Amino acid sequence: MQKKLAVAILNWNGRNWLEKFLPGVVQFSQNADIYVIDNLSTDDSVEFLQKNFPTVYIIKNDKNYGFAGGYNEGLKAVKNEYYCLLNSDVEVTENWTVPVLELLENNSSISAVQPKILSYHNKNYFEFAGAAGGLIDNLGYPYCRGRVFDDLEEDKGQYNDETEIFWASGCGFFIRSTDFWKQNGFDARFFAHQEEIDLCWRLINSGKKIYYTGKSKIYHVGGGTLNKQSAQKTYLNIRNNLSMMFKNLPFPQLILLIFFRLCLDSVAGIYFGLKQGFPHLWAVIRAHFGFYTQLPGTWKLRQKYQKHQFYQSKWLIFKHFLGRR
Repeated sequence: MQKKLAVAILNWNGRNWLEKFLPGVVQFSQNADIYVIDNLSTDDSVEFLQKNFPTVYIIKNDKNYGFAGGYNEGLKAVKNEYYCLLNSDVEVTENWTVPVLELLENNSSISAVQPKILSYHNKNYFEFAGAAGGLIDNLGYPYCRGRVFDDLEEDKGQYNDETEIFWASGCGFFIRSTDFWKQNGFDARFFAHQEEIDLCWRLINSGKKIYYTGKSKIYHVGGGTLNKQSAQKTYLNIRNNLSMMFKNLPFPQLILLIFFRLCLDSVAGIYFGLKQGFPHLWAVIRAHFGFYTQLPGTWKLRQKYQKHQFYQSKWLIFKHFLGRR
């Protein structure tokens, strides 16, 4: 009998992560169907699953579509009412799905929810990818409650609430399946990084709400596919962030902000080049050209309505790096 919730784990050559964390997902997700969507792995992930996890459904994509496209393709076969998109390098906890499902069941205006995301390696601290719920500043820079840029807070119960946020992390992303498909899922052109922010922004523009609950918690390793120092990650984050803003911001705010961000990105590119080497400077340059290349397609994807005041903080980058806040 199909259950309301489907926990869907996207996998690409992640047999080690599945071996380590999938037993806990099976143990603590009795109220969910569990799927592994495989992005044409070249390791023995699929054989391992078939041998050791007979209750887990396996969906095989015909190529590596990345995070965004991989979920879009794989979830076509998943008919449950709610999806939980869960990274393979996540340790879940007992009853972790219950508070999230209660939010979704009790408030039809809520489209997506994320739990509290803590660091697997330092369990008293929040984790980079989502922490206690995602927000965004007036320049389009994403940050989280519990994490601003690379600075992480210790979890002292300060975010044990349930509250509206701007974006839910893709590392533990609960969403109504109907809302996912009404928005045509993730923007597959993003491949990976910030596709969940873009989707949440589109949901907000359509009148829906994104929520966080501190009553549920998971522990994330992070960097399972691309580590934080990857030049490719720099490229994807900058390109996708610019495309996301162009798609979702209203005029005339859009023109001024994109111009300002291109200037700031140039400064950031020089900083990255000096601190992390030429590949990161080149990644910023490539990201800008990638953004320009995507512009015709991004223009077609602009929504009819945009949220005029979309941000929760102003001038975050200046307050943090210059004001030391």
